[in-house]
Formats: sequence, structure tokens, C-alpha cells
Amino acid sequence: MAKSKTVEKRQRQSEKHRERNRSYQTRMRGRIKNLRTLVESGDAEGAREALRPTLGLIDTTAQKGVIHRNTAARYKSRLTKLVGTLSPAEEEPQPAES
Repeated sequence: MAKSKTVEKRQRQSEKHRERNRSYQTRMRGRIKNLRTLVESGDAEGAREALRPTLGLIDTTAQKGVIHRNTAARYKSRLTKLVGTLSPAEEEPQPAES
């Protein structure tokens, strides 16, 4: 049992933060799972479209302090590499040198 008002307040704050962090973590994991499902199904275009918002959500989660910034960088690197394994994106033709 809490012995002071400050301890009671800290417990209330900790519970709020824990719930908020869980929601960010769950949302991020869901997006990553959806992206990996798109890659496994072979939907290259869908995976490329889903990559950018997923990376943004990972950045946001790291900025909120839910995950470490190096963990976020690792997730982003691995997901980008995974999407890159799909058929190569249509590249714009380079102008011919004269």
C-alpha cells in the first residue's frame, strides 16, 4: 500500500503510461505483421505502399520512448530489405549520355 501522496500519484501515472505504451507497441506490431503478410503473399505493390506508413509508425514509437531508437532502426532496416527482395521496382530510365 502506498504511504504518501507522491507515491500514489506516481503509481497512477505509471499505469497510464503503461497502457499508452502498450497501445503503441500493439499498433506497431500489427502494422509490421500486415507488411510481412503482404510480402509473403507476393503482393509487391501493396507491400511497397504499406512500407512508408509502417516505417513512420516505427519512428513515432521510438520518439515516444516505447522502443529504443536502435531497435527502431533495426526494424526499419530489416523491413526495407524484406520489401526489397520482391520483384525490383520499376526504375525511371536514365537519360542517355551523348
